[in-house]
Amino acid sequence: MKNLKPNTIEEYIQSAPEASQKIMKELKELIENSVPKAEGGISWNVPIYKYNGILAGFDVAKQHVSFGIDSLKEEDRKALKEKGYKTGKSTIQIKFDQKVPMAEIKQLIKEQLITNEK
Repeated sequence: MKNLKPNTIEEYIQSAPEASQKIMKELKELIENSVPKAEGGISWNVPIYKYNGILAGFDVAKQHVSFGIDSLKEEDRKALKEKGYKTGKSTIQIKFDQKVPMAEIKQLIKEQLITNEK
């Protein structure tokens, strides 16, 4: 990334390596369409969406985009691993040459929304 501190999600995406931008645009659109009332902004220098607490976020790394969400469970990690994605406790790594796992992420956003509304 360039040495700029972006103020908006759009600026963050535009300042990221070109290979990562399509993935981040898809994630941005997916989050915004799934939870239209979510507020997006830059927190901790990365795009974060909030709705009754933190909903989801993403950031770019050297070879992948990392999507972060707290509703990621062990069974989700296992299913994503079988599809070729690397996961962490609350993250999914999407390599620049991989497709965004749209259905899985949409489900995770729905689960996080339910948790946040409690």
